[in-house]
Amino acid sequence: MNLLKNKKALSTVVTTLIILVVSVLLATVVTFYAINVTTTRVQEESIQIYKLHTWHNGTTFAESAFLVINTGGRDLVLDKIAVRGQECDWADVYYVKTQDTINDDLQYAPSANLTDGGTIQVGTTNYTFDTSTSDTILKSGWSMIVYIANPDHVSVNDIGVTVGITIFTANAQYYKEANVEASD
Repeated sequence: MNLLKNKKALSTVVTTLIILVVSVLLATVVTFYAINVTTTRVQEESIQIYKLHTWHNGTTFAESAFLVINTGGRDLVLDKIAVRGQECDWADVYYVKTQDTINDDLQYAPSANLTDGGTIQVGTTNYTFDTSTSDTILKSGWSMIVYIANPDHVSVNDIGVTVGITIFTANAQYYKEANVEASD
């Protein structure tokens, strides 16, 4: 009987419940706000590697070629490219940046075509290749066709063996494998 007449005990329980509910709701709102800010304001880095080939001509020349597409929401810097874990010298990396959609497969290009300013035909389009002495920038939404002349550790004995290529950017590494093919 005494419990029913004591109004202070009931208000203390209700007050405690209200404080708990309000603090949980406030924490939930702050958490959702933080998640919203970080996911909408941060643009992700993402590239895709397509049409990867590595060829060997049977004597002294090897070549790798692939298509890189920057599918992320921001521009990125290609720090280095490695074939079989060995970094390729930028002087041996020939590339062209384009906004074209590349549907045709990449073909083996004789070493004479792989020069700074050399031209290689992909499908019906001729592309003029450049070299770089340092890191290369790839804009968001752009594609880059890359040819590597004589990547380290690819020999005639590797024909039919899987070789991995790794592209390093400022924030990530992208890896793709393909079998070494005979050039012709």
